[in-house]
Amino acid sequence: MDRHLEITSAKVESALLDLPWSIPLAEWPDDIIAALPRGISRHVVRFVNLGNKVIAIKEISAEGANHEYETLRDLNRLEAPCVEPIAVITGRENTEGKPLNAALVTQHLPYSLPYRALFGQAPMRPETAERLIDALSVLMVRLHLLGFFWGDVSLSNTLFRRDAGEFAAYLVDAETGELYSRMSDQKREYDVDIAFTNIIGEFMDLQAGDILEEDFDAIGAGNRFVERYNSLWAELTSEEQFSADERWRVDNRIRRLNELGFDVGELSISTDIFGTSIRIRPKVVDAGHYSRTLMRLTGMDVQEKQARRLMNDIESYRAMHDELNVPLSIVAHEWMTNVFEPAVRAIPKELRGKLQPAQVFHELLDHRWFASERAGHDVPMQEAVQSYIEEVLKHRPDESFMLTQTSTLPAIKTDFDDDWSGYMADD
Repeated sequence: MDRHLEITSAKVESALLDLPWSIPLAEWPDDIIAALPRGISRHVVRFVNLGNKVIAIKEISAEGANHEYETLRDLNRLEAPCVEPIAVITGRENTEGKPLNAALVTQHLPYSLPYRALFGQAPMRPETAERLIDALSVLMVRLHLLGFFWGDVSLSNTLFRRDAGEFAAYLVDAETGELYSRMSDQKREYDVDIAFTNIIGEFMDLQAGDILEEDFDAIGAGNRFVERYNSLWAELTSEEQFSADERWRVDNRIRRLNELGFDVGELSISTDIFGTSIRIRPKVVDAGHYSRTLMRLTGMDVQEKQARRLMNDIESYRAMHDELNVPLSIVAHEWMTNVFEPAVRAIPKELRGKLQPAQVFHELLDHRWFASERAGHDVPMQEAVQSYIEEVLKHRPDESFMLTQTSTLPAIKTDFDDDWSGYMADD
């Protein structure tokens, strides 16, 4: 190890010392490289095996690496949807004593993929693009609520995880980001404008590579992002006024926010001087309503729409077993013991890396519904699990650690395209 090498890290990762920091990242040996699909980046990025986990390393200037490291640490403390920073490596020199760029080390996000990998090499359905746009708009709103100005919003700077019938988006590049106690509307609108321009360019790039149909409306996709962002932002932050005899609208507003996956921590409610009019505005709005509820009831940490699907199944179990008066915590425990855990345990060990357990269960519910519809009667869960394994799961790529050999644009069949489309139901 070079005696000038400096490692800045919030936690000790002694295995970092064994990596060949005196070699440019692009020339690192294949035996330590994890061949995971990479997105487009202006910097050299490599995935590296480090003990029993995978890390992402990006070569960048020392100033840029330190800024991004601190920004990601701040975002993680705020529980923002982003990758976790591990360390910054500075003072690198090659064997001849010439300086090399610094390196930012982050934790690889399991089960996540860059947007190009989700499309694969064959033309895919426009609905996949729409779901990615929707996920990115939710991510942008969540970051803006925290006061984070991204500055380089794009699909390329985002990772996506499957979330029931949709996607969940995570920030992966915070190089240009800034965190404010309160971000101005001008900065917010500038961020949205950057996203609009970049999204159009990225989809046009996919069209040029015959990955997206020629007649796909790239400009329309950019407009969809802006519309989705603006409508979600307005729902979460706008002030609403109504008469005093319409107080039920307070509950309606909270329900709408919950349906969008957000918790309302505090409401600002005021009346006019005559008490005939009420104004309401959410003051503290946190994402993850269903995932937090499921975590509290079962201990499972899953994506928001997966949690919503599982909560719906718990409620169905409650109704079917005539336990409407039984506390939900007890019902959830029974459901875990009698429904979820037996289904997950039935998956062969060699297939358990295909998808997250919550995603498997979501797809299993859809598969059972379609199988019952075909059979004309309710198919037992045990039978549905076996047919799902044989007909669906065995043919899925392994997303916990999906290897590619040489291409950065692997062919991956997604939930929403071609043969898989029949197994996914809308939330």
